[in-house]
Amino acid sequence: MAPRLLNKVLVRGSRVARIVEVEAYEGANDPSSHGHRGMTNRTRTMFGPPGRLYVYLTYGMYHCANVVCGEDGVCSAVLLRAAAPLDGAGAMRRARNAASRRRSTEPFRVVDLCSGPARLCQAFGLDRRDDGVDLVGSATHPRQRLPILIVDDGTPPPESPGRSGRIGVTRAPNRLWRFYVAGDANVSRGPRP
Repeated sequence: MAPRLLNKVLVRGSRVARIVEVEAYEGANDPSSHGHRGMTNRTRTMFGPPGRLYVYLTYGMYHCANVVCGEDGVCSAVLLRAAAPLDGAGAMRRARNAASRRRSTEPFRVVDLCSGPARLCQAFGLDRRDDGVDLVGSATHPRQRLPILIVDDGTPPPESPGRSGRIGVTRAPNRLWRFYVAGDANVSRGPRP
């Protein structure tokens, strides 16, 4: 599922961006997955149903978001690592400034707004309150604020996406489960073969 998410569009209010980098995580068979040891209150969303957003806090300060993609009851998710802004860059900048408490008068470069999983979450205002949100719009979530959706605008995923080992994991880092749109300036800095 991970490479098929490339070039899909993430939408929240006026903020719109094309997904250009993802990483796959497979529950029980993946020691880097949060669901490796089974379901907990924190990881419940990763176990389905598919099409939901799994949001977690990392390093006690940054949020990361995953698309749940396994069948109901099976832990599987794809981390959203980077996106290319299409619309609403001003709203993304304001959200990033507020999230990072940035005081600089120098604006974020557009290519840096959603380049990396924490930056993407800041730009879209994603946090634990969005955990479990339905990304395909077939259901609502009681804690949902602004709706967040993944839509298909007809742009196909790349025929030959870039591929590498995952970034920032210490267990099973060499699994080639990171996929990206090769040559896109918004892809986060990381290992490239």
